[in-house]
Amino acid sequence: MKTTKSVDTSMIKEISPCVWEIPIGFVPNMKVPGRFFATEDIAAFAFQELENWKTNQSSGLPSIMQIAYVATLNGIVKASFGMPDMHSGYGFSIGGVAAFDMADPEAIISPGGVGYDINCGVRCMTTDLTPEEVEPVKKALVDAIYRHVPAGVGGKLKGIMKKGDIPDILAKGAQWAIEKGYGIQEDIENCEENGCLSYAEPSLVSERAIARGVDQLGTLGAGNHYIEIQKVDDIFDEEAAAVMGVKKNQIVVMIHTGSRGLGYQVADEFLLSMQEKYPNPNLPDKQLTSPPINSEMGQRYLHSMAAAANFAWCNRQVIMHGVRQAFHDVFGDERPVETHLIYDVAHNIAKIEKHMVNGEEKQLIVHRKGATRSFGPGREEIPIKYRGVGQPVLIGGSMGTASYILIGTEDALNESFGSTCHGAGRMMSRSKAIRSLKASDVYDQLKTKGVLLKANCKETVQDEAPDAYKDIEQVVEACHSVGISRKVARLLPLGVIKG
Repeated sequence: MKTTKSVDTSMIKEISPCVWEIPIGFVPNMKVPGRFFATEDIAAFAFQELENWKTNQSSGLPSIMQIAYVATLNGIVKASFGMPDMHSGYGFSIGGVAAFDMADPEAIISPGGVGYDINCGVRCMTTDLTPEEVEPVKKALVDAIYRHVPAGVGGKLKGIMKKGDIPDILAKGAQWAIEKGYGIQEDIENCEENGCLSYAEPSLVSERAIARGVDQLGTLGAGNHYIEIQKVDDIFDEEAAAVMGVKKNQIVVMIHTGSRGLGYQVADEFLLSMQEKYPNPNLPDKQLTSPPINSEMGQRYLHSMAAAANFAWCNRQVIMHGVRQAFHDVFGDERPVETHLIYDVAHNIAKIEKHMVNGEEKQLIVHRKGATRSFGPGREEIPIKYRGVGQPVLIGGSMGTASYILIGTEDALNESFGSTCHGAGRMMSRSKAIRSLKASDVYDQLKTKGVLLKANCKETVQDEAPDAYKDIEQVVEACHSVGISRKVARLLPLGVIKG
């Protein structure tokens, strides 16, 4: 099928506040409608992105088109979704969510619906420190974290593991790190899936992928990955915050990274193999090439993706251990720093989950690409301590802006397969940001806000500048307004370590 640029934008309607529907028929062969959540300003940006594409001013597929194209895939149920932070990605838009009925023999699993950085995700830990204690030693603390957690594309950490450990890491996830002394059992209990997908199959991961993972455990990587020292600026839900151990004027640390080169290699190999084995001229976008979930290749991808996801959970666990070491370096034995993991969430993953569809419980393969699980109270998948209030949701900002802790809701389970946003969402491509923004200006901008930035290279500073992203306040407000997550706490950055 050839891509058409003659779509009728007027077909897209706001059906309720911050909820926009792309009806069946917007593009050929849609099986379900598309739906995206956006304030008026965010929606205006999405529509402008679409108009630019229609007049050949933009090369990448806009997120509205990607949402519509996902709605043409076999086995999809209910709707194809876009979160408020949606923007153009490979296959699915970043911020895309879709679920496929595993009982449907034609239902697919899509590497383009997971992404290259399998289980890129966020964890956030509390401390018993205040900003008044941290400010005088902020530079020393940032430097110490930078020493303990290598950053950048080639960042490596020697001595943590050897090549022979990788099958165990791929099978056990974060538990491997706990067994080696890089954390405590409480960390596992406060982690999505307890830091391990049980259906991982390490033997399916190629030697090339394993080689890329050697010495990358406990490293940050590049791009939008970061460690942020933050202070709790405001509390919106006292009950949920208390359950999480979050208080106003408290220091917390947010860690954002994924499966590094190992996960990228797994994704790359399957994307190439699938396009060779499952060529489909009727697909509106070949990046959506996907095998049936119950095919041999579909199952191989599912189990390989799970193994890479486990590597990412183990990676974030080892990084958190490095952060704890950095606090000890700075504060020493005379001021032991108490830390607790609030939660760890994945936002590039496909998971087998049960959801209600048209009044019937179905087993689905739910794809979240740049989107966060947002399960409400009572779901057995979330830790017992959170079942009364809902799952913590961690939303990262963009260096100089706020980040948020949200909570999952029953509405999210009903409206979006228990999904919400994952961050601010880009509104400027990386190449455009590097062309348009000066690193020195970004440093100055952050300095005026009291934010200390330590980055691996100036291009990262440019392409990750706050001006390259949407307004995090509007993104979070859209999710809160629709009810797919609810605000708990607002966090402001004090120190940022970028890859």
